[in-house]
Amino acid sequence: MLITSQSRLAVAREALLQCPRVRLCLVVGGGEAAAGAAGATQLQDFDAAVAAFPEHKIADEWLGASMLYSSGTTGRPKGILRPLPEHPPDQPLPLFTFVNQLWHGEEGMVYLSPAPLYHSAPLGNVGVAMRNGGTVVIMEHFDALQYLALVERYRITHTQLVPTMFSRMLKLPAEERIRHDLSSLKIAIHAAAPCPVPVKEQMIEWWGPIIHEYYGATEGLGFTACNSAEWLAHRGSVGRVLLGDLQILDEQGQRVPQGTAGEVWFKTASPFVYFNDPERTALTRSADGTMSTVGDMGYLDQDGFLYLTDRSSFMIISGGVNIYPQECENLLVTHPKVADAAVFGVPNEDFGEEVKAVVEMVAGVQAGPELAQELMVFCAEHLARHKCPRTVDFTDRLPRLPTGKLYKRSLRDPYWASHKSRIV
Repeated sequence: MLITSQSRLAVAREALLQCPRVRLCLVVGGGEAAAGAAGATQLQDFDAAVAAFPEHKIADEWLGASMLYSSGTTGRPKGILRPLPEHPPDQPLPLFTFVNQLWHGEEGMVYLSPAPLYHSAPLGNVGVAMRNGGTVVIMEHFDALQYLALVERYRITHTQLVPTMFSRMLKLPAEERIRHDLSSLKIAIHAAAPCPVPVKEQMIEWWGPIIHEYYGATEGLGFTACNSAEWLAHRGSVGRVLLGDLQILDEQGQRVPQGTAGEVWFKTASPFVYFNDPERTALTRSADGTMSTVGDMGYLDQDGFLYLTDRSSFMIISGGVNIYPQECENLLVTHPKVADAAVFGVPNEDFGEEVKAVVEMVAGVQAGPELAQELMVFCAEHLARHKCPRTVDFTDRLPRLPTGKLYKRSLRDPYWASHKSRIV
């Protein structure tokens, strides 16, 4: 079953044609216009459909939870299933209690969501606000000046952003930045992507010590967090562990010395499995099954604060959105002038990373700006905008190993040569 609104019915109709197993679509505010069908799916007005059911509590009513999705170690989304205890609706689940404390939820909060709700964190924070009896303001798309205007208009108290949004606001002219009254803001949380140190310094100077950061995965393996004061004392950190037992391990699964980078593992704080995917579940587990990872690299300082330095895969994080380069590579090699292609992330001061393509041409094809533009237009015709390369470089031959595996590191590393880490 799908529940949508009259304003989104046209989009829902298109989606339903691709989802023949959805049997019923309820349309809020649909009225008679909702009657009919979309492919194999029956359309009904929401109010009419639920009118026959009781409004009072039923005896065996239990609190449910969303099955959130995470891309994790591969590009295909994976549903995350956790044990669901039997709780009546007036008793929040334990994980909600933790997240409510992590995100500083409070009764009557006014929450501004500038991020897309297909991300688990914005969706979760909207739920926190509503369960606290708060008001939620949703932005259809982020715009720096509009964001500031909304804070003033609705007297926003809580919000969650990604570093790219900080950067966009900081680049506004000074007169526009100070035009709006932001004094109602109590808590501004950020996560999803590493925040450049200069950007966060400027945000704390502008907004004051209300900025909180956390690091964690949708899988709920563990969480770290820090407030503004803690971050200023450990600049660049993503905080100390609040949930789970964090371990930094080398390639052999052995703990590394303090200050040495390795892969970030957690002794799982919240057990989970990927829905209908035991093989992918197994890939996240240590050999003895006691620990899990999402493939990030980092190190701990003497105070136990975590610093992220790299990712063990070549996933690109651009503006807080995960991008998997294989899809773009697969498309580029279908172009008649392309013999081979590699796609990876390179530094971008605004987004953290941007998509770069390095292309090996078919013999006899002339490389140059015209071909680069042609390939970018080609990608834009087939891929979502954020997945498309912002720039294209050319090479006579891409470095492939005898096994056929593309050795991207030798291509990517020169672009990061002036950076101490993969974080801008």
